[in-house]
Amino acid sequence: MEQRTGPRSDVRQAVEYDLVELVRLRTLLFEHLGGDFFDPAAADDGWLDTLAVVLKEQLTADGTDGGLAACGIGTIEQRLPGPHLHNGRIGQVIGVITDPAHRRRGHSRAIMRGLLDWFRDREVARVDLYASAEGAPLYRELGFTPHPDPALYRRP
Repeated sequence: MEQRTGPRSDVRQAVEYDLVELVRLRTLLFEHLGGDFFDPAAADDGWLDTLAVVLKEQLTADGTDGGLAACGIGTIEQRLPGPHLHNGRIGQVIGVITDPAHRRRGHSRAIMRGLLDWFRDREVARVDLYASAEGAPLYRELGFTPHPDPALYRRP
């Protein structure tokens, strides 16, 4: 989902035409998060090319024009069902970011509502996200709570 700039702001699904803006906003996200783990300056820029390829594969063109004020990505993973996950579908919100020039106008809230509707329409049993300190209050307002599972990670 993304939020467009201009006189009228609409939340809509991204299309191939949005590729450059999506890469720009994703770069802003990592610059904003900072630190050794997230800082894109600490790594080579090859991830940007890979990001563009992955996004292009996932988008279809519809001829939309205009820059983007914000974006957010939603994915759905099919896991094995269980008593805590009745159908095994888990949604993941990835990288909600608003261009600094367009912040404090409700773009992230609109994108999140659009993503939550999208997840609901696909019968997702749970939606996960990682929140920045700035984003956490919005996510709590939308019903997100701390996850009971401890998270660890490993890079191969």
